[in-house]
Amino acid sequence: MKKSFIALLSLLLAVAGCYGTHDCPSYANRAEKIVARLHDPAAKDVIVVVHRGDWRNWPENTIPAIESIIRMGADVMELDLKLTKDSVLVLSHDKTIDRCTNGKGLVSEYTYDELMQFRLKRAHGVVTDSMHICTLREALECCRDRIVVNVDQGYEYYDLVLAVTEELGVTDQILIKGKRPVREVEAKMAEHGSNMMYMPIIDIQKEHGRALFREYMETGTVPLAYEVCWNKMTPEVQAAMDRIVESGSKLWVNTIWGSLCGYLDDDAAFSCADPSLIYDRVMATGATIIQTDRPELLLGYLRSKGLHD
Repeated sequence: MKKSFIALLSLLLAVAGCYGTHDCPSYANRAEKIVARLHDPAAKDVIVVVHRGDWRNWPENTIPAIESIIRMGADVMELDLKLTKDSVLVLSHDKTIDRCTNGKGLVSEYTYDELMQFRLKRAHGVVTDSMHICTLREALECCRDRIVVNVDQGYEYYDLVLAVTEELGVTDQILIKGKRPVREVEAKMAEHGSNMMYMPIIDIQKEHGRALFREYMETGTVPLAYEVCWNKMTPEVQAAMDRIVESGSKLWVNTIWGSLCGYLDDDAAFSCADPSLIYDRVMATGATIIQTDRPELLLGYLRSKGLHD
């Protein structure tokens, strides 16, 4: 794992050295360009991750919700996985289908064909006419070459997810996060010839989060980014964030819920006459990856600051 980080760093230094010349690499597609930005700790523009897609206008974790954020210009689609009774990976945040469909019960209690009898609900609870839970395969086919995908709740299905990404040729544009020990992640990745991107989630104000952060720092392991969660900004929290940036990793901040970002969240920004009163403070943490529930609001702010194209 550390060797791959070193090799990647060498590549990035070579790429950085070509700026201002005619020898810089061109990108085959938009997703490849986003991946390069993810791996570049020196890039100052902000990568926008959208939580469950455009769920305010479409059912969450669906193809239309993905298409909508791609049109907005977002960089990463965050989606959630569950496994059906017949081992099909489908998009669902909850273990049950109660909240998001007109059915009831655990996803794992149904075969995929059985799930197709239920229709999805919009965010305000109205049942759609014909929309159904989609598969991971369908979502990745939609995202291929267009946007990076963060497969949340996906590490436990790592081998199954990897089999799908390899078949579709999208492994390089898939990101998985987790709270596993460094050695465990290294061992998992050693099982495969190619792997998805991986980054740790650090609950910095909880003991297990602090312990995981210490492990990364003490082993000299440099992930592409750390997702840091905190419910109150303190000098210790900011010091950890500063250390992350100084170490050569990016800092990922969630603005989706107040308890994950010291209440510098999207709804607080939306409620302000000027969203910059909130988002400026988010940027002051050193974040260059932000996961949002209000992509249009965040993208508008970032573009006004010259931090997103």
